Amino acid sequence: MRIGDLAAATGASVRSLRYYEEQGLLVATRTPSGQRVYGAPAVERVQLVQQLFAAGLPSRTIVQLLPCVDSGRATPESFALLVSERDRITAQLAELEAARERLDEVIAISEHPTPEHCPALREPQPQAQAQAA
Repeated sequence: MRIGDLAAATGASVRSLRYYEEQGLLVATRTPSGQRVYGAPAVERVQLVQQLFAAGLPSRTIVQLLPCVDSGRATPESFALLVSERDRITAQLAELEAARERLDEVIAISEHPTPEHCPALREPQPQAQAQAA
């Protein structure tokens, strides 16, 4: 099947399919005129790659996992890689939660500003009053 057919069958964009090939996630043969041609197993491969991307895995990790997928056998290394990726995502979630908490604080201050947080609400300094007069 041609790249447009594979895109239609998987819901992936043609651009994504080219990227997958560039990253070694998908293999195509070429016609004499240079057009990409994919076999029927490419549909399942693209769907798997999409699932792994949706799980937060970067392409470099997916490339490392594909031999295990192709052989049907997990290795201690592939398991450790998946655990490492989960730990990375967990750390990112903690950072995002901390950022959300800080944003909630900023929102609360914006809704109810106080002189402590808003210089415009502070009493004018005596020096500033004298200069103004």
